[in-house]
Amino acid sequence: MAQVKIYGHARFLEGRRQVISDAIHRATVRELGQPEDKRYHRFFALEDQDFIHPDGRSGAYLILEIHLFAGRTPKTLRAYLLALQAALEDYAGLAPNDLEVTLIEVPAAHWSIRGQPGDEQPLPYEVHQ
Repeated sequence: MAQVKIYGHARFLEGRRQVISDAIHRATVRELGQPEDKRYHRFFALEDQDFIHPDGRSGAYLILEIHLFAGRTPKTLRAYLLALQAALEDYAGLAPNDLEVTLIEVPAAHWSIRGQPGDEQPLPYEVHQ
């Protein structure tokens, strides 16, 4: 399970949501083994006055917050971060300086999915890799 929040400038996100979502999903499927049909992305399109960031970032600047079941190895998480950067650069034209990602690992027992605790859900993919 990976739930993704995508924060960006409204002007940049307009007309690019699908490409950005596809790039993120490609990396998530490839590196985390999440099934193709499991995509949980939420876009937060912010006006300039609501998205304050350091100089050196362009209007394409994105912040991703990704909530994951805990248990993946540091090697897997690193590979995922690198895959996200590469996919967003290749498919959405995002410069490395315009992306920040935070991976937030949460124990499966702290999730509720379809009315059941997450640690009681059978998953079609491996989390502990």
